[in-house]
Amino acid sequence: MGGVRTRSTVLAVLLPAVLLLGGCLQKVEPAAQADAPPPPGPTEDRAGRAQTNTRAGITYPTTGAGTWQLARRGPLVGRAGKLLRFHVAVENGITGVGADEFGQAVVKTLGDPRSWTADGKWRFQLAGPGEQSDFTIYLATPGTRDRLCADGPDKYTSCRKNSNVVLNVARWVNGVPRYGADLGVYRQYMVNHETGHQLGHGHEKCPANGRPAPVMEQQTLGLHGCVANAWPFVDGAPHHGPQGTYDDPIPTPLD
Repeated sequence: MGGVRTRSTVLAVLLPAVLLLGGCLQKVEPAAQADAPPPPGPTEDRAGRAQTNTRAGITYPTTGAGTWQLARRGPLVGRAGKLLRFHVAVENGITGVGADEFGQAVVKTLGDPRSWTADGKWRFQLAGPGEQSDFTIYLATPGTRDRLCADGPDKYTSCRKNSNVVLNVARWVNGVPRYGADLGVYRQYMVNHETGHQLGHGHEKCPANGRPAPVMEQQTLGLHGCVANAWPFVDGAPHHGPQGTYDDPIPTPLD
């Protein structure tokens, strides 16, 4: 996922469904054809106009339509444990990455032997349109991120709110400065961190300088001496730090 260049054709599927989102019924549009984009991505100017980066091919407005493309059903991942079904939704107005391709990236991350499926406590199934699910993973524009997260003006971070796991497309495309790892690693971190909240995990701090950051550390805002790490399991064992958060400011979202 992330920095690997792949191409796949996604068939448009008519979806006469609606998706319950942020307390409102939102129309779900068919999955569009798209190719998985390589990093880096676009930026936005101060007026909020999307600027295309031709290497990435992804553009997005500051605030999208609030309607969604749903990914088709994907494979079950995990060898044992409680099964959680989830939908994947990409906001209309985001171009250059479709719901099916984003869903494939999410499934690949959650199915990795270093992810939440590692110890046999959890299994995950990407549910298709019209199928029941336990939560939804959204790829949302910065403005819609604020509405779904309901935590005040932000437009920069991602979040989990109730059954909404919200990944900010600005971070998916641009990553964060001084992360010390490629964009693919950061995208894996986004999926695992916010899904970790859905599984009941709180924030953690860096255990020691030079150690891998716990996946539940807010690595988007700072590493605090740790090394970037996308995974809840390191060297085959759960990796944690002290419970808590740092008083890091949220950057002004120029991209």
